[in-house]
Amino acid sequence: MNSQTNQSMSLANPEGTNLSIKQKTAITFGVLGLFIFLLAIFNTNLPNKALFLISSLGLITLGTILYSNNAYLTKPKGIKNDGVFFKSISSRGTLGWITGIILTSFYIVLYFIPQYLGLASNGLPNTGLIALFDPLSKLLSGNPASQWFVYGTLYTLAILVFGYKFMLKYRHNRYEQLRTASVMFFQLGFAFLIPEFMSRLNQSPNYNLPYYDLKSMWPLNYYLFDSWSINGLLSSGSLGLLMLVFGVISIFVVSPILTYKYGKRWYCSWVCGCGALAETAGDSFRQLSSKKLSAWKLERWLIHTVLVFSVIMTTAMIYTYLGKDSSKFWLTQSTFLTSVGVFLTLVFALVMLFKRKELGKDARYGAYGYFIVIAALFIMHYTGTTDEIFLIKASSLRSAYGLYIGSIFSGVIGTGFYPILGNRVWCRFGCPMAAILGFQQRLFSKFRITTNGGQCISCGNCSTYCEMGIDVRAYAQKGENIVRSSCVGCGVCSAVCPRGVLKLENGTLEGRINSNDILLGNDINLIDLIKR
Repeated sequence: MNSQTNQSMSLANPEGTNLSIKQKTAITFGVLGLFIFLLAIFNTNLPNKALFLISSLGLITLGTILYSNNAYLTKPKGIKNDGVFFKSISSRGTLGWITGIILTSFYIVLYFIPQYLGLASNGLPNTGLIALFDPLSKLLSGNPASQWFVYGTLYTLAILVFGYKFMLKYRHNRYEQLRTASVMFFQLGFAFLIPEFMSRLNQSPNYNLPYYDLKSMWPLNYYLFDSWSINGLLSSGSLGLLMLVFGVISIFVVSPILTYKYGKRWYCSWVCGCGALAETAGDSFRQLSSKKLSAWKLERWLIHTVLVFSVIMTTAMIYTYLGKDSSKFWLTQSTFLTSVGVFLTLVFALVMLFKRKELGKDARYGAYGYFIVIAALFIMHYTGTTDEIFLIKASSLRSAYGLYIGSIFSGVIGTGFYPILGNRVWCRFGCPMAAILGFQQRLFSKFRITTNGGQCISCGNCSTYCEMGIDVRAYAQKGENIVRSSCVGCGVCSAVCPRGVLKLENGTLEGRINSNDILLGNDINLIDLIKR
């Protein structure tokens, strides 16, 4: 038999889709752009850094656009996941592991040892990769680049160029088009440009504004209530005070109202930068999210443990900022701890009284979290000082939280592990903001995904491409509404459904959770059921 003959009997053509000439050209452009980065990393003396930076970013952008145009505009509208499980990079193959290792290694160096990428200290000029970004940083903020500016620039560029690719791929779905445009807008404006312009304001003696992503709220923005952040905002006059008030109002007013009306999707899929990167750059890896029951159990324990830790740490940060003398400031340490305890007790009591049925078995786990926080408040009250919390230096405790949760989990693992664990690792297992919004979505939101079981053909597309690991097909087969804390409302399950079974809707709270369990003959005595 001829060795070139395709011996597979599959109608799905398991052979990897060959790249066209245009796609190969586009990849060449992208590789050339990355090659300039590589030269900078090895400290090559690039004579005109502005020109080389523009060339590098331009080549990467041009390559992505050309590749996307050829991959999607040459075909009819509709989801194109051709050969996704036969490509090494998107099926945990060798290329996927190599990509994950390179990304993770780069993040580790950038986060923790940026001097190896050229970050200077003691007033010396930057070198290497960091110096390559100096012209853009000086243009926006007037300051030399830092490792965080490099990270933010690459982060934003990835969302913009892969967002373009995502919009072409889902161009048949208006919802996907709008939410992708939304996250691109918020990332570019609120997370990248505005903070850089705020940094330029700090060159005036009237401002000492912290680097503040306006769309990032507590507990995702865990440093908002740190002493350096509060001092910086309060010392910046009306603008700083307005930003602090806006941050507090966002937590207790804006977020609950929007979550009640639209579910957590208003933030996780329309605003959040973490979700933006996951949906755009991470779209090729969404099918890698684990659908196992063990993964779901781990998700519930881990994400709510991080939330409890966030509440305790934030309370501790504010506690160390306050004093004990009420004559200096009305909000003393004891008053603050009492207020937090009363607020949490009120929320816990109301949920147990009115929403106990919807929580089910999770009520017990919620009680565990509540009592852990209350116990921590008592310990804080009797052992805490302005310098120590739980007999540990407050600065060390804050640094540990920022290191393990803010940097390692969300930054390194959350993005570097896309090709291994899927694109929503951080959102699913670690984000405390997702935990709070998920709690509100499950119990108090109008949002749900409705299903039409009679139309479902059990193709499994919805479950396969659910980035949060939800077995959507199981709900669709029963005609049961999908009301899950973890659902971010990305709408891809609906977009890939060939029968229009799934709809993202907002309705009344009554009848929102409609459990339609399928009864099997070996699970129940049907005669007894009829008699009852």
